[in-house]
Amino acid sequence: MRITFVLPHAGMSGGNRVLAVHAARLQRRGHEVGVVSIPHPGTGFAPKLKSLLRGRGWPPDPEPEHSWFEGLGLPHRVLERVRAVSDADVPDADVVLATFWRTAPWVAALAPRKGAKAIFVQGYETAPERFDPALDAVWRLPLAKIVVASWLADLARERFGDTNVHLVPNSVDTAQYNAPPRGRQARPTVGMLYSTLRAKGADVAVAALERVRERMPGLRVIAFGSEQPAGPPPSWIEFQYRPPQDEIPRIYARCDVWLCASRREGFSLPALEAMACRCPVVSTRMGGPKDFIEEGLNGFLVDVDDSAGLADRLLAVLGLEETRWRRMSDAALATASGYTWDDAATRLERALAEIAEVTVHS
Repeated sequence: MRITFVLPHAGMSGGNRVLAVHAARLQRRGHEVGVVSIPHPGTGFAPKLKSLLRGRGWPPDPEPEHSWFEGLGLPHRVLERVRAVSDADVPDADVVLATFWRTAPWVAALAPRKGAKAIFVQGYETAPERFDPALDAVWRLPLAKIVVASWLADLARERFGDTNVHLVPNSVDTAQYNAPPRGRQARPTVGMLYSTLRAKGADVAVAALERVRERMPGLRVIAFGSEQPAGPPPSWIEFQYRPPQDEIPRIYARCDVWLCASRREGFSLPALEAMACRCPVVSTRMGGPKDFIEEGLNGFLVDVDDSAGLADRLLAVLGLEETRWRRMSDAALATASGYTWDDAATRLERALAEIAEVTVHS
């Protein structure tokens, strides 16, 4: 098949990482894969002029940012400025895949020769229980849907009456994310992804961890993030900004439990990566954790915004005696080992073939 991915800025986000993994694996399976993306939104003339007119001065160009697509050997066209993608930018193909809600109307407007039109959905980018008319309009576009978690398939069916949805769960590379069997840390340790975006729930996580620290004053908390947080984390959180990729599994392996306090996630890939490194997970009940956490077996689920509940479950894991903690650690690994990128690539390949076939015969 000839497949085109249409991206927003192709930076180092977790969503782009998933897309890069899929694109590379599809290429290795013999498909012709190309990428079209827009430049960083801060690099154009218009945003700089707007900053100047608002009295903020002429901003410098953002620091050069790497992309998950670097070194993959894929044809990758980056548009000369931030604008809608048009027919002239996209090669003729069998399938053309929008990868973000802003790119979906562009793909929907492309000529039929650009391929069967689909969207790869990794989330619904609003606060929990809130809906956005602009996002709803995207979900109603005539695009075949491929989603990464069952809650998104449920959303498509229950809110938009769309039952023809392909589920392709995110996965984990256990050759990269792994750790030898271990016991609990000598000093109780919790890990987390730290971001000041409200949807990520850092405020909820901090509130939960403060409760835990009251019971365990020696608690260690380690965190990392792909962005410098707008506000620094508390001094008792050891934060690493963009640690090297080979360091991340070691971070997971130094934790007794991984904490995810997000209010909304499309999937929450770090939670599954932590489990691949034998780390149980305590998470809010959202995104991928709803699919892969089995209560009391490999972790625990707690309602969104329930900092007290998160604290209780963290204490439950941290307080396990050695044999029971190892059992939960082994169960976490067993779960993660069931999510492979090869399986995910096969699911995506089948979905794209079906979407192309339906379009040809419609």
